[in-house]
Amino acid sequence: MRVFRPKKGGLSKAIIFYHGGGWVTGDIDTYTKICANMARQTKHIVVSVNYRLAPEHPFPAGLEDCYFVTREIFNDPCLINCALEDITLAGDSAGGNLAAVVSLMARDRGEFSPRRQILIYPATYYDHSDTSPFPSIREYGDSYLLTAEKIQNYMDLYISNEEDKRNPYVAPILAEDLSHQPKTLIITAEYDPLRDEGEAYGKKLKSFHNDVTVCRIDEALHGFLAFPKKSRPIIKCYEIIRNFLNDTGEESLS
Repeated sequence: MRVFRPKKGGLSKAIIFYHGGGWVTGDIDTYTKICANMARQTKHIVVSVNYRLAPEHPFPAGLEDCYFVTREIFNDPCLINCALEDITLAGDSAGGNLAAVVSLMARDRGEFSPRRQILIYPATYYDHSDTSPFPSIREYGDSYLLTAEKIQNYMDLYISNEEDKRNPYVAPILAEDLSHQPKTLIITAEYDPLRDEGEAYGKKLKSFHNDVTVCRIDEALHGFLAFPKKSRPIIKCYEIIRNFLNDTGEESLS
């Protein structure tokens, strides 16, 4: 893992961050600028996890890496000079999927209890073909940065056994029980094939009486977290995240 610290000393708050890349690409090097900016924007320590990637290491190898790092930090938050209650899980795209699933695993295994999670345009379902129940796959799956075909190809590389696609630790929206999940912020992008499944996951979390805020960034594309720091989606995204982390609230999608 790699730790990014804001420009202040003493006890701080922390974000454990899982990078995107379809479980196949990306690493802590390609996300260095993103995580450094996240630390500056949020004034949180950011712990970037460098998990194993598919297809060399298919599900659940990378997920278990993320869980292991998170559990060790929760077991001893002094490792990063942080109080237990001040740790937030976060990730974008496939990393948003991993953050959601680490929270589910933590509840199921009873080893630690994250209090907050931030899921940025997360993947929450297994089917990104024309048979997907989510309209955004068909509406935005052909002509934008991330295509539905690419998403499905990543999923096929991540999963070595076809039956695992319906595993809630792959597709968390399929979990029969989503109770006792962290306070959650879900941020989606308007022109993103994954938009609808991310927002649907928020609604399902709410149906189990979790505290959930879902915010859509208008005119944004999937992957905007890597856009220039002064771009409108980045400015809006961190405004929403700071409100969430500071408990000042943000209007949710209906």
